[in-house]
Amino acid sequence: MKKILLIEDDPVLRETTAELLELSDYSVITAANGKKGIDAAMNESPDVIICDIMMPEIDGYGVLKALSEEPSTRRIPFVFLTAKTERSDVRKGMELGADDYLTKPFEESELIGAIESRLAKMAILKELDRTGETDSANKTPRTLHELKNLIDDEGKEFSFAAGESIYVLGDNSNTVYLVLKGSVKTYVLDEQGKELITGIYKGDDIFGLVSFSQNISYKDYATALEDTEVVGIAKEMIKEVLVADPDLALSFMQYLSDSLTEAKKQLLQMAYGSVRKKTASTLLRFAEKIPGDISGDIHVLRSDLASVAGIATETLIRTLSGFKDEGLIEIKNRDIRILDKQALERMS
Repeated sequence: MKKILLIEDDPVLRETTAELLELSDYSVITAANGKKGIDAAMNESPDVIICDIMMPEIDGYGVLKALSEEPSTRRIPFVFLTAKTERSDVRKGMELGADDYLTKPFEESELIGAIESRLAKMAILKELDRTGETDSANKTPRTLHELKNLIDDEGKEFSFAAGESIYVLGDNSNTVYLVLKGSVKTYVLDEQGKELITGIYKGDDIFGLVSFSQNISYKDYATALEDTEVVGIAKEMIKEVLVADPDLALSFMQYLSDSLTEAKKQLLQMAYGSVRKKTASTLLRFAEKIPGDISGDIHVLRSDLASVAGIATETLIRTLSGFKDEGLIEIKNRDIRILDKQALERMS
């Protein structure tokens, strides 16, 4: 029978959750605060730890940190159980090394599913250790594609609604992100609070890398342009992989260089292109980055288009109206449908 350690200061939730686990044939140990939880983990060697974040004595972050520093407990799967849904709290827990998190209130199936998933992973890893297959199963990535697969496999998935922040200026930059679905904009704000978009990222793009050598904060903002799914992984893991393979490191540097070249082209267009050229080019860029819906409509804010084009929103709206009158695009509320892509390409 697998042993679960439940660390939760709310006596009602602790008892009801323990009962659910016992009915699912798990042996359950409970602790009422972080300090008792650490002691129980050291003495009982549980198979999985379920831990609240906000607790007396020592909070969940402190529990995870303490157990991560002990060889006997650092590999025990750790799942946060929390009523706090802010992205910063979730990111902090994952950066510290948590395997998963559940948000209160949770369904019984979610709790059991999280535990079974962690147990299955540990069983597979132990089996590979016994058979000596660990090295082949955890093959070191040799290409940029394999590196992205590693991020996808080892990272933590997050979902963001359109307009929701992924990170903000000043957040800890320990996490690198890979876009699975949707699109993301990164941007800075000028003295008047106007956005200057520094990048648009679509599926399979990597963003959020600030520095491998320094522990500094993000210097910009990242926001979902539409409903978006990303995977976040500790930048230290990426650094270890790149240090071990110079050829892969060069490929990654080329990837970053290509991204920088694209950003420079955008800045040059913003500085020297005509309004019509800027608007056409920006429309095409967003059409490439944000796939349209079943009707071909692109969902994009006028302010985002204007920010990337480097023109005033009012000017952009007038230019779009001109494109509409010429039959180049169709406009319906926020949605834009490109009707004559070739004409826009010639213009840009």
